[in-house]
Amino acid sequence: MTDGIESKVTRADAPKGSGGSQLGAIAGVLAGAIGGVMYATALHGSLAFGVLTGAVYGLIFGVFFAERCSSPGAGLIWGLAYALLLWLLVPAGLAPWLAGRHSMTMVDAARDSFPELAGYLITLGTPLGIGLGLLAEFRPRPGRRSYVASRAIVVGGLSGLVSSVIFHTWMLKGGYFPLTAGLSEAGARAGGAELHLVLAAVIGVAFGLLFQQDIYGYGSSMGWGAGFGIFWWFLGPLTVHPLLTGMTVDWAADHASDLFGSLVAHILHGLIIGVVYATVDRLWVRLFVESDPIRREAEGPGLRTIYSLGWGAAAGLAGGAVSAPIMVATGVISKLAGLESELSLTHALALHLLFSAAIGMTYGLLFRQEGLSIGRGISWGWVFGLIWWYLGPMTLLPLLRTGEADWRPEAATVLLPSLIGHLVYGAMTAFTFLLLERRYSRWLLLDPRNVAREKRRTRPEGTPAPALWLFLLGMGILLPILLG
Repeated sequence: MTDGIESKVTRADAPKGSGGSQLGAIAGVLAGAIGGVMYATALHGSLAFGVLTGAVYGLIFGVFFAERCSSPGAGLIWGLAYALLLWLLVPAGLAPWLAGRHSMTMVDAARDSFPELAGYLITLGTPLGIGLGLLAEFRPRPGRRSYVASRAIVVGGLSGLVSSVIFHTWMLKGGYFPLTAGLSEAGARAGGAELHLVLAAVIGVAFGLLFQQDIYGYGSSMGWGAGFGIFWWFLGPLTVHPLLTGMTVDWAADHASDLFGSLVAHILHGLIIGVVYATVDRLWVRLFVESDPIRREAEGPGLRTIYSLGWGAAAGLAGGAVSAPIMVATGVISKLAGLESELSLTHALALHLLFSAAIGMTYGLLFRQEGLSIGRGISWGWVFGLIWWYLGPMTLLPLLRTGEADWRPEAATVLLPSLIGHLVYGAMTAFTFLLLERRYSRWLLLDPRNVAREKRRTRPEGTPAPALWLFLLGMGILLPILLG
């Protein structure tokens, strides 16, 4: 797709200033001050300093990000990304240097300030984002996607239930219910399963209510689900669950490390919610929104699927070829497919390329039309690579070898070198897929009717996707390092 055509499809919906920057700044100060009170209370700090710091952080967020918080869901993602940036700059960056702890490594300093990370996310980023997002609901915004609460509740709740059912048999065998970590360790097995099912439905409904307007395809829905899973891990097992059981909130890195398995489960649960939500939501739209013949597609779904599979396989081969040297250097490539015995380099490379092509096909199906530019495409590719690191080496390969997933922080530490290879693979796969897709898109968009159709299905500029990339990639990479 050429830049000219891309501008037709995406730039028309970019958000325009609404003249509410002053109101956003005031709202940011108020929400930040409230968050500062919660932060100081949770970490037993100075209340006055917490209010002042929160108000300053809120003012900055309101001035620069109020227009981006177009809904509570978009605001939440921007708030979390902003909180992560603040933590990297202040508690994990500037504060140790000012305190004279120059001998500490960056990882040690970040690990020591892990309670501040949880506090920034829960008590500052969350109220700031959701507060300014709620404020945006009262501002007129031309071109905003329609929002149907009943659709969000039904589709989201169903997605949460399906994801819980997928985990159900596995959880009953081990007696481990990761979504209720900290709530029902001593509970009966049946009671734990019921509570897990209810909580999964609640998470699904919350996902639908918050992010209905930001879901454009299967891939982005998986990304939002994984990011929401990380947020819910901080909110649930680390914060709310201890409070519900009368315990003190413990945000220390050692305690978070004990709950690392629950973190991986929340990420995978979010991925499943994302896939199911995108599937059911697309069926809802097809049945109740796009059922008239005027909106019919230019090509059949079967043809689009074949194209996506072919482009994805070729892109996956390119990604596998580029990431192969990293896999060889780290020794990961000789232990593919969960095999007990190590393979020769030649056979391992052949198997690596075969798997790369197969996984690339899933990229073609899930992320088509998500990245219309090089930057956005590579960002989604990194998300794709991160997802497969949690799904592959952390989950599926141990299942093939031992019948059990290995979600221990020690296992994540051993697998960290392969994470680099997965990120390189995802970026190259996305880049190659974009080049292959562009040629076909240029031909397809010669018909003006197809331009209008693609505009409805394509993510416009001004969405919270950049915030999602920052939060999901940052947390997805940082947490295994800090908690390992």
